[in-house]
Amino acid sequence: MIDLSSHSGRTIALMGLGKSGLATARRLRDAGAKVLAWDDSEIARQNAADAGIPISNLMCENWAEIDYLILSPGIPHTHPKPHAAATAAKKAGKKIIGDIELMIRANNKARVVAITGTNGKSTTTALIGHILKSAGIETGIGGNLGTPALDLPSLNTNGVYVLELSSYQLELTPSLCPQVAILLNISPDHLERHGGLEGYINAKSLIFRNQSADDTTLIGIDEVIGKNLYDDVIASNEQQAIPFSGYQQAQGGIFAVDRVLYDDRNHRKQPIVSLHGSNNLPGNHNVQNAAAAAGTALTLGLATNIIADSIHSFPGLAHRQQLAAIIDGVRYVNDSKATNVDAASRALQSYKKIYWIAGGLAKEGGLDGLLDKIGAVRHAFLIGEAERKFEKALSEKIPVTCCGKMETAIYAAHKLSHREGLSNAVVLLSPACASWDQYRSFEERGSEFCRLTAQLPGTEREIYWSDDMKGSA
Repeated sequence: MIDLSSHSGRTIALMGLGKSGLATARRLRDAGAKVLAWDDSEIARQNAADAGIPISNLMCENWAEIDYLILSPGIPHTHPKPHAAATAAKKAGKKIIGDIELMIRANNKARVVAITGTNGKSTTTALIGHILKSAGIETGIGGNLGTPALDLPSLNTNGVYVLELSSYQLELTPSLCPQVAILLNISPDHLERHGGLEGYINAKSLIFRNQSADDTTLIGIDEVIGKNLYDDVIASNEQQAIPFSGYQQAQGGIFAVDRVLYDDRNHRKQPIVSLHGSNNLPGNHNVQNAAAAAGTALTLGLATNIIADSIHSFPGLAHRQQLAAIIDGVRYVNDSKATNVDAASRALQSYKKIYWIAGGLAKEGGLDGLLDKIGAVRHAFLIGEAERKFEKALSEKIPVTCCGKMETAIYAAHKLSHREGLSNAVVLLSPACASWDQYRSFEERGSEFCRLTAQLPGTEREIYWSDDMKGSA
């Protein structure tokens, strides 16, 4: 485990007792720190207390005696309104950091690969981790994905930490200096937390703020914002910069032409791997993810054949265009992680004959920016709080059925897709919405889709989901 012994004897306030917060509290407690932990949720506080974590209302503490505040990334410290604990810490002149910062400070020997972006972070993180492990490199994979940072193993100089980092985490990690930083893409999301698009871009750009000439930044140029950021990094001449793309040539970088990846870092356009037939990396967006992963592996010195073999053996990631079942030739795809319009748009452009399950808790703007991406949708089945709003937006363009609940939508999509009998048909859960109106998380929503799909009737059935995958992310 990560060594936090340097924090022994310190008094540390911790706000937020979710998965990462609990891990942080345990590690600090075991390292001999005095932990003052709090969460606004009574259930979270009780779970922490049951785990032996001291609970203390931070709003009633003497902040003069506290060394610093560790803030869970989901809790605001600036926009739209700082949490009371953040306000108290600032008033007392105490620094506010996150668990990733503790990890970085404690492990300054191992190499770090850091990944951020609006979409594709988890798939890219998992793919990079898979490639490195396949090459026999000791690897710790976590951060915003899966294992909390402070539950990762301690690695030596030969190891590599592969960290998915949200914009919230980047703001709380001032010491981050990854050997390889990856910025996949930026599209409007979480704007209320950053005071607008400019603030969001600035937060994402923090991933390479501390890099020097010995470090490398890979930047996706498939969107205007990414292209502009790449130009800015090149102009600064502070680190090595490599562009990458899923569908256009990126001179001096990594790019794909017709789903074949090429390495053009030395301006020789050397083939890396063909993604044709890769069921676990569908769509142009996943080609972009694969380009970022391949560029990272090449930067770390891995051979092309190892990269190619590893990409082909990548099993995919739960809830991100995850193949749940094939029933009588119809594929059932769980893309519950598509909680925004941009992510759903990527999925809708990955298939040709779609029976689309969408809806949930709509984000600002509803379906703005997606309506020109629904050409492959044969019928939409709507669920959740957004169903009437989405019906109004979609009904003049495609057939729509309001279903309310997931079970109703799945059975309706199953019935229609089998009645029409089209080849290469896909029943796609890609909600374009948050899950919190009906589910505790996108994982729970995706797991229910997979569970219900596995119960559908059919003459020929291939089921790829099981109970032990429940909640996997």
